[in-house]
Amino acid sequence: MNFDNFINITFSTGNLDTYYIRYFIKDSISQNLLQFHGRLLDCGCGKMPYKKYILQNSQVTKYVGLDIEGALNYDSTIKPDFTWNGVKMPFDNDSFDCAIGTEMLEHCPYPEIVLSEIYRVLKPGGIFFFTVPFLWPLHEAPHDEYRYTPFSLERHIKKSGFNSISIKATGGWNAALAQMLGLWVKRKPMPEKRRKFLSHLLKPIIKTLIKGDIKPISFEESTMITGLYGTAIK
Repeated sequence: MNFDNFINITFSTGNLDTYYIRYFIKDSISQNLLQFHGRLLDCGCGKMPYKKYILQNSQVTKYVGLDIEGALNYDSTIKPDFTWNGVKMPFDNDSFDCAIGTEMLEHCPYPEIVLSEIYRVLKPGGIFFFTVPFLWPLHEAPHDEYRYTPFSLERHIKKSGFNSISIKATGGWNAALAQMLGLWVKRKPMPEKRRKFLSHLLKPIIKTLIKGDIKPISFEESTMITGLYGTAIK
């Protein structure tokens, strides 16, 4: 299976825009592998880039991919196990031991419907792991709905029934600047010769910024974040 630089992530001039976020999503999954077990639901699964990694490194025995009907097709050879209509997931109550939703909630017009359904299909004590972007360009337009602050994200999750909610930042000021430089040089319209030159010029700067980043441990006034990740318990 081609993981498209989701798992075996190397820093290069070709991925200055995606390196940091993909590295940190994989790292945050790694931090929570011990909590994944039994039947796992991947919500908004896309091409399921973390499936093999999770199955090989956790106690998950069944990995189920779920995506919305008509979702963007990332890979014609990989299909979700189930699709749903955005109202009710095709599973009984208490069907899963754990669930993940990576870079999914920003695409949900009504996040509490999705979160309430995840809560419903999880067994009591089940864990939900999530990531959301904060500093990121419009993507999958027009199906790009939100950029969450930690406060709004916690409120939505809590209103859906979850407790023991933990939310952390994926990066701070240095990572934010590194990510913006990477996005600028790889995605801003410019002649390709200039892009190639600037990519080589900015690569060591981006690397230094990432190495020196300090992730905020609390969310105060003027805190800068690149994104959020965390867990919640049913």
